[in-house]
Amino acid sequence: MCGFAGFLDRSETTRAETLTEVTGRMIDTLVHRGPDDGGVWVDPLACVALGHRRLSILDLSAAGHQPMLSRSGRYVVAFNGEIYNHLELRRELDSDPQSVDHPLFDRQPVLAAEGASSYPNPHPSPLPEGEGANSGWRGHSDTETLLAAVEAWGVGEALKRFVGMFAFALWDRHDKVLYLARDRLGEKPLYYGWQGGVLLFGSELKAFKPHSAFRAEIDREALTLLLRYNYIPAPFTIYRGIKKLPPGAFVALGAHRSEAHPVSYWTARDAALRGQLQPYSGTEGEAVEALDALLRQAVAGQMVADVPLGAFLSGGFDSSTVVALMQAQSLRPVKTFTIGFKEQEYNEAEHAKAVARHLGTEHTELYVTPEEAMAVIPKLPVLYDEPFADSSQIPTFLVSQLARQHVTVSLSGDGGDELFGGYNRYFWGANFWRRMHYLPRSLRTALAGGLTVVPPRYWDTLFRSFGFLLPPALRYASPGDKLHKLSFLLSAKNPEDVHFDLVSHWKEPSRLVRGAEEPATVLNTPVQWPELRDLEHRMMYLDTVSYLPDDILVKVDRAAMGVSLETRVPLLDHRVVEFAWSLPLSMKIREDKGKWLLRQVLYRYVPPPLMERPKMGFGVPIEHWLRGPLKAWAEALIDPKRLKREGYFNPVLIWEKWQQHLSGRRNWSYYLWDVLMFQAWLEAQ
Repeated sequence: MCGFAGFLDRSETTRAETLTEVTGRMIDTLVHRGPDDGGVWVDPLACVALGHRRLSILDLSAAGHQPMLSRSGRYVVAFNGEIYNHLELRRELDSDPQSVDHPLFDRQPVLAAEGASSYPNPHPSPLPEGEGANSGWRGHSDTETLLAAVEAWGVGEALKRFVGMFAFALWDRHDKVLYLARDRLGEKPLYYGWQGGVLLFGSELKAFKPHSAFRAEIDREALTLLLRYNYIPAPFTIYRGIKKLPPGAFVALGAHRSEAHPVSYWTARDAALRGQLQPYSGTEGEAVEALDALLRQAVAGQMVADVPLGAFLSGGFDSSTVVALMQAQSLRPVKTFTIGFKEQEYNEAEHAKAVARHLGTEHTELYVTPEEAMAVIPKLPVLYDEPFADSSQIPTFLVSQLARQHVTVSLSGDGGDELFGGYNRYFWGANFWRRMHYLPRSLRTALAGGLTVVPPRYWDTLFRSFGFLLPPALRYASPGDKLHKLSFLLSAKNPEDVHFDLVSHWKEPSRLVRGAEEPATVLNTPVQWPELRDLEHRMMYLDTVSYLPDDILVKVDRAAMGVSLETRVPLLDHRVVEFAWSLPLSMKIREDKGKWLLRQVLYRYVPPPLMERPKMGFGVPIEHWLRGPLKAWAEALIDPKRLKREGYFNPVLIWEKWQQHLSGRRNWSYYLWDVLMFQAWLEAQ
């Protein structure tokens, strides 16, 4: 896991010393992503510069130093991530005579080249002794494999063969083209954009700030998206002119190719359509066996590292499955980590401990006080670069910080909800529409008013008192919030509105942001959706292409890399994703419970009684903190005079919700957190 940044100056007049110095300052902002090594490569003739910070995971020697040149010298790359199948690719390359020589450049074992400089180590590393030297490989890093694959097969074909999580910037010295590429599901970040005549690119937005061309102009339309979703979906960012590269895509740019569009080499849309058109035809028992084998393969591939490795363990189905498969393939106890809270409605630590005890892992837990959790809040604007308002960013940072004290790599269970139907909203939303859509909208609107008259905390009290009368599938955590969310669905016009309402915070964000219109995204553009018969599958698809890469994976990547911890997500191996899309809905959601097939795999390793409990989110009590210890901090950020002076928000709408929240009449914590995270980010700029 690493970080990179660089730029291409269309003027082609910048001197080598300036290219090196500016890029050095850009990557200095990314030391947290790569504390072990750093380098800069520049080509003053083309006015291009690539910088890299390295967190050494595979090949800890100097043979893994980046930016790295290909064997022929044609390509230079700055690479972030892991290619898990790179050893298999090496064997394929070694057996392919076409991959040995390249007609455009002489073979040379270089890390730097004529007309380029390397910083801080300008000298090529010697070939290592042993097998690598005999076969022509300089070392055993996957970066070197990436370059050889590109030389042999080209960028597009090489990407299709990679199994991994990655983002990279690759400069073709012959064609003078810069390739930017990102992994299939969007685990690794990549930002880019033209600022005047300069193309900036990098792993995080903070790396753009040292360059004088960066304008840092706030995009008000992107701000409306933050208020709608609590994150800014791709391709938008908080800055005008800067984009997120979509998952599963690459783009070719150059001094004369400034308007190139991303090209997809893999899409979740195609995977979903292909899976539904060619459904899995085996029995349920065979499906359990097939998924078990695929997950074992994915987990085993992601357990390869030259540094200590462990896993997050919340005690839920996803992380427990990953840990169970790790332990089943490990000769020693797997290191597992969880954090706990004294507030029982937010605490899963006891469940995690029980799973760890059963599996025999080396388990570490830390109970966090409210003061320790709230101490993370001032760090959030620096960690996330653009405003990001998923409050589970706080415990995610804390568990990453805990894990980093013991390991350098941690596996995570993210992705199971989107692939196997785990979110409550899938069956809540679908069941609601099937049962309620035939009622007149006027009647449904009246019912909605009845639900929201009662504050969430009173619903919570009612459910605590009489919840034992309900079936287990309806015993949700925070039932009051869920009923208030349900009220919005009652006015839905069609099933497509159901998911949009469920994932929306502010319903009319353009009323809140001055001088802005909310742009369309994939979430409200049906023409971009695959034709999937089931509403649940349509919801899962939309979460896979937006909420997963732009919220969940952003949250994990920034929190973990903020403490120099690499995270890996086995459930997002694209072979697992494609298999999941071939499954019928009945193998995912059954009896109002999601992840049916994933549960059957886990039950091979963990007994069901340890797992059967209501689903919990990975959150903190923001609702209560805003009424208590965070009240003064929040009021200072959303003071109406301040908001009016800054000119981004309509103060009246925000202050109204703040007063209702303080009184306990409504729980507006999600809405308010969106605004507060922007305000805290703005203050930190």
